[in-house]
Amino acid sequence: MVASPHWNFSMTLNISTQDLLAFLPELILCAAIVFLLVLRLFKYFNYVHLSWVALGLTVVAFLYALNQWTGNYLDPRSEYTPQPKSLEMFAGLLIYDNFTIFLRLFLLGFTALILLLALQTGIPDKEDSADFSVLLLGATLGMCIMASSNHLMMVFIGIEMASLPSYALAGFLKGRRQSSEAALKYVVYGGGAAGVMLYGISLIAGKFGTGYLPDVAKNIADGSLDYMILLGGLFLLIGIAFKLAAVPFHFWCPDVFEGASAEVAGFLSVASKGAALALLARFVLVLAGPQSDPHFIVVAKYLVPTLAFFAAMTATFGNLAAYAQTNLKRLLAYSTIAHAGYMMMGLCALTTAGAGAVLFYLVVYLFMNLGAFAIVAYLRNLTNSEDLKDFRGLVYRAPFLVLTLAVFLLSLLGIPPLAGFMAKFQIFSVIFESARDFGTQGESGLSQTMYALLVIGGLNTVISALYYIKVLKVMIIDKRLEEVEGRPVERLKVPFMVQGYAGILALVLIVLGIFWDGLSDAALTTGVNGFSAPVKSAQRSSP
Repeated sequence: MVASPHWNFSMTLNISTQDLLAFLPELILCAAIVFLLVLRLFKYFNYVHLSWVALGLTVVAFLYALNQWTGNYLDPRSEYTPQPKSLEMFAGLLIYDNFTIFLRLFLLGFTALILLLALQTGIPDKEDSADFSVLLLGATLGMCIMASSNHLMMVFIGIEMASLPSYALAGFLKGRRQSSEAALKYVVYGGGAAGVMLYGISLIAGKFGTGYLPDVAKNIADGSLDYMILLGGLFLLIGIAFKLAAVPFHFWCPDVFEGASAEVAGFLSVASKGAALALLARFVLVLAGPQSDPHFIVVAKYLVPTLAFFAAMTATFGNLAAYAQTNLKRLLAYSTIAHAGYMMMGLCALTTAGAGAVLFYLVVYLFMNLGAFAIVAYLRNLTNSEDLKDFRGLVYRAPFLVLTLAVFLLSLLGIPPLAGFMAKFQIFSVIFESARDFGTQGESGLSQTMYALLVIGGLNTVISALYYIKVLKVMIIDKRLEEVEGRPVERLKVPFMVQGYAGILALVLIVLGIFWDGLSDAALTTGVNGFSAPVKSAQRSSP
């Protein structure tokens, strides 16, 4: 019996409509980019700060993603109740699930906060605001695709879509040699990492004849794990490690952060880490499969030691190198590297609970790291310096900024009752539970690896106290030269909007440190539901 042509057309149309509705937040970003480029053609808009337009459209995309999280994206009239979602989009290239939506909310919300920060600090100015906003939204679009990739081709496309605008953002400070040098280094390292990653993808796709991640995982589960696949997987992880700034692929991070503006450095420190961790989580958890599968232990014997080694090395190097820094942006760059190591530790468990702990950490990390970089941006505007020695006795000149910076740094350290403590506690809890589970299954080697990782994570937390407290010691205890010489110290005039922005970010960390159950439950539920079997796309018929 031959199917009716009309029926085929209707079925295809319905599936395409589902895909577009599921992909609508990204489509809104695309429309925002085109709209800003069109406005850029008219000279009148050179005198208007178009970051407001970008902020408004980003908020629209965020609100639609929020509707996807709370309700049924196919029927806006349905009751707003969180429910598991899992649907393949565009012939299986992307996947729409709770994990995707959570990362969309994370990335879109963070981009909106960065745009709001840029409007306060004046970087960019009105004339360059459209260009800056287009690059920022373009990078965010690529990161959203990274988080929803379900095919090796989309993994590569997502990383490159996120990387290329980031290169331009790093060198956005025109006429500053250090900024141009940072962008050049970023491009060179990024190009090398992209080439290695693409070669790894070609090895995997060539071996299995497909780049569809569930099929790759199935082939590995069937026993097709040989040296070619191990090499391809390693090369693919190198590309992800570059975006994550994991050691030894971190070389670009300190120089780029120092040369770029604090606003751009803050964006790269959080957004690129979030997208890379989401991609890493999706990749390793799909490959490992559920713990009940027989091949889980087989894959774990390769993945767990590899991830644990790089996580431990990344956290340790980041914390040790940060202590010697005198430039605040370089110090925060190494701090970013260290926190990437902590979050990688959560993924070493290869469980959905580990993914949930990483999502919780990411949300908390957003507020504490954005707050720290925001204070650096404000101090740059007020003092024309980003060097720690110029902030001696700053508490006498800008007490509120020092107070909020103390909240951000102590939260990064993991001091209770701030939210950073709960973030690290959840990561360490997952590591401990995983070590115990591996021991119960008779895998003493994997169990000892996880216990060793737990000890290394605890020691690194102690080491990090040295440089976080060093910053506060310089700003609070050390005296300004004017005070030593008996001259009056002039207080800095901090605008009310600046104090409000920093104060709200600090308040969020305090509140989340006390009332963390809601966010923790949402993150854990996302981790558990985010990797369920998707509804297959009827359009997917080829590799």
